[in-house]
Amino acid sequence: MNSTYPTPTTLYEAYIFDLDGTIYLGDALLPTAGETITTLRELGKRTVFLSNNPTHFRADQAAKLTRLGLPTPDEDVINSSVVMVDFLRRNLPEARLFVIGEEPLQTELRRAGFELTDDARRIDAVIASFDRTFEYRKLQIAFDAIRAGARFFATNADRYCPVPGGGQPDAAAIIAAVEACTNTQIEAVVGKPSRYMAEAILGLLDLPPDRCLMSGDRLETDVQMGLEAGMAAALALTGATGEADLVASEIRPTYVIRQLADLLPDG
Repeated sequence: MNSTYPTPTTLYEAYIFDLDGTIYLGDALLPTAGETITTLRELGKRTVFLSNNPTHFRADQAAKLTRLGLPTPDEDVINSSVVMVDFLRRNLPEARLFVIGEEPLQTELRRAGFELTDDARRIDAVIASFDRTFEYRKLQIAFDAIRAGARFFATNADRYCPVPGGGQPDAAAIIAAVEACTNTQIEAVVGKPSRYMAEAILGLLDLPPDRCLMSGDRLETDVQMGLEAGMAAALALTGATGEADLVASEIRPTYVIRQLADLLPDG
């Protein structure tokens, strides 16, 4: 590894991990992920998980970690759906929403008391998200609603979600389509690297940011959020980002690791 990017020499109080491409890929843990998290827990360190993926309930993400050998309570997983609910409660508590997103996100918003509608004349805000059921009808409703004055937010802005054998186009594609036809810039993205996501995870941990380490496979989301929030940030070369991307980027992580075991100080 380039000496410009050392691996940690001391332990942190809390470790925040991205999921897709960092802890697991598909239905399998990535090499050393299980052993590393188990070791950190045995050392008394907090391990929590932060995901931009809104296509799963946090309970399902926690259950998946548990099934893969890492017992995890639901509350130790925060995803962009959870943060979107909190964001809307604070900013538009009575909003009627049109959601370009999959059922888990829609269900989370309904459970929080929001009305979901596809009547463009009644929509207060359009929510763009990772949606593998995206179709022209949804784009038309978003177009009509935003032109009629609806606000425009997104859960996340990832370009793609890593999956075994490649990737799936993510929410950035949905945002771009809506922005292009409406000539309207999105107002806020609540997922990583936003302050909304950072505040959510730091609120859960109740620790100063300099005692926390954020680890993930994306420079523009995981690493940038960690650095901007005052945390140490480790780029894991296990998913979306390769060494060529790192060299080309202006974002400089605190650490660069080839596997999660590199987070554990030698000795």
